[in-house]
Amino acid sequence: MTDIQPFLLSAITCNRVIFDKVSGMPSIIDIVQTIDAPRYPARHAQIVFFCEMTNGHGTTDVKICLVNTQDEEKVVFEREGKVRFENVKQIVTLAMNLQGIVFPGPGEYRFQLFGGGNLLGERRIACRMINLPPKPGPTEPQAE
Repeated sequence: MTDIQPFLLSAITCNRVIFDKVSGMPSIIDIVQTIDAPRYPARHAQIVFFCEMTNGHGTTDVKICLVNTQDEEKVVFEREGKVRFENVKQIVTLAMNLQGIVFPGPGEYRFQLFGGGNLLGERRIACRMINLPPKPGPTEPQAE
């Protein structure tokens, strides 16, 4: 481990990431910036936190946290792991598939990425309350 932290190049939330079998290059599918729900708490079936980092030195502890900015930065979700950099020019891609995350209420949330205990960057996501259209009632016969 080292005290030199990686540099965050990108952070995106999306519904899916597909990695090409030949090149290994990622394709980001359906970027998520806003989650609309008719009621809260709302469970989001699947969301992927995708990020790229460089300038890493050896093995670095990483942690992703989802924080609720309306509730004094309360942590809603977190996951920890390690990434390995073979050299400082290497770009490491991380795609965390997060299933069943519950958003307590509408408002702003942030996915925060930490490396070696330091905040490397964050990605905002907004949750909105929506009204569903009314269900159609029984139709009345037309007068002739």
